[in-house]
Amino acid sequence: MGVNFLFDGPEDAPATILLAHGAGAPMDSASMTATALALAGTGFRVARFEFGYMAARRTTDGRKPPPRAETLKPEYEAAVAALAATGPLVIGGKSMGGRVASMIADKLYAAGTIVGLLCLGYPFHPPGKPEQLRTRHLAELRTPTLICQGTRDEFGTPEEVQSYTLSDRIEFLWLEDGDHDLKPRKRISGFSTADHLKNVAEAVAGWIGMLTP
Repeated sequence: MGVNFLFDGPEDAPATILLAHGAGAPMDSASMTATALALAGTGFRVARFEFGYMAARRTTDGRKPPPRAETLKPEYEAAVAALAATGPLVIGGKSMGGRVASMIADKLYAAGTIVGLLCLGYPFHPPGKPEQLRTRHLAELRTPTLICQGTRDEFGTPEEVQSYTLSDRIEFLWLEDGDHDLKPRKRISGFSTADHLKNVAEAVAGWIGMLTP
């Protein structure tokens, strides 16, 4: 079965960003769409795709549960191959999508297929279970990585993350009062979701600019 993509941004962009969705929402969710449009607004070509279990939900009445993240690595690699980007490519995604991308990043980076990894709300641990860390492979990561994380993210707060052993190739953009979808409470923080997405897009643009001089 072929890979279906959603595209935003110019075809002749200086770089392409491939994004996978999180565990519970599809590639065209409001959050994914807003993020893709923000990134495309800075001149990048943004491609979104769905893992098979999520695509199956569109044609069945049941909610097919997500499989273990490790089992989705071949699907992400197949999406990279199907995309066949001709210029610099960054892979990543929302939550689980970014986690899966992080598991294949070093292999693709070593092969010269990608220039970086972008994670939007990395799920460092399940909510309420800080002892169940998903960070072991991040300690030895060699791929240049940017993780955009809300300071209120129940999957990993700044206080928790600073105690982890992580590769020095990983950079963070912390978004004040952002939740797992990077959404802040405006009346408390003074920021809107649009403010944070603009910040993300600008940070990603600067970061990719450093990777592709």
